[in-house]
Amino acid sequence: MAQAAANALTNLARAAIGLGVGATALNSSIYDVDGGTAAVMFDRFRGVLPKASLEGTHFLIPLIQSPTIYDLRTRPRSITSVTGTKDLQQVNLTLRLLFRPDVDRLAEIHMTRGPDYDERVLPSIGNEVLKATVAQYEAEQLLTMRAEVSNQVATALRKRANDFGIVLEDVALTHLAFSSEYSKAIEAKQVSQQEAERSKFIVLKSEQEREAAIIRAEGESESARLISQATKSAGPALVELRRIEAAREVAETLSKSRNVMYLPGGNSQMLLGLSGN
Repeated sequence: MAQAAANALTNLARAAIGLGVGATALNSSIYDVDGGTAAVMFDRFRGVLPKASLEGTHFLIPLIQSPTIYDLRTRPRSITSVTGTKDLQQVNLTLRLLFRPDVDRLAEIHMTRGPDYDERVLPSIGNEVLKATVAQYEAEQLLTMRAEVSNQVATALRKRANDFGIVLEDVALTHLAFSSEYSKAIEAKQVSQQEAERSKFIVLKSEQEREAAIIRAEGESESARLISQATKSAGPALVELRRIEAAREVAETLSKSRNVMYLPGGNSQMLLGLSGN
């Protein structure tokens, strides 16, 4: 009886050990790939397998195969470069990238560059493209044609990144700064241009005022000439007419005043000033 119990316990222990070993082997034979990632499989006999495994649960051969997980989601990165312009001015540039690996070329990326492919590739090609592009423009053009420069950098950088299996979702030139000496020179130039525009405005205004004075003087001269001709042709009658018109205007003005009374009487005329109480 005791011997039978001992045998049963021994068999149970063996079964438990077998189940444990089987569970461990099964656990070692599967691996999970999370969403937004992919796995590149290395086989000790065949090398890196050409097709990456996408999200889900997959099988592998323990001790023979080992997966490397790559993030497929878009990630940001900034690249800073100091380079020279066409007119030999130093400019400090910052480039912001949004990148991800090309899932169809993950095996190639793993074999040639490894999981830190972005550290190996992006700073190098970013500086290369920035230097080649900025060297085509003068410093002042970088300010006035910034959008065009940014588009040219983005086009060239996408092409270079594609050579390494990297997809650039977005490229933007976020910072552009010149040396302090050049910045001061630009500021001084702007001040000089403003002063020149102000001087030009003053000269133009003076010319307009001079022309207006000439036209006014010519008008007054013409008026005096016409009056002189009229006086010569009409004689004293024109002077008398002007005197009568002036007297009429004075009379109309006085008649509208409450404090003045006009009393006609023969050849004499009288104006009375009446003050109100």
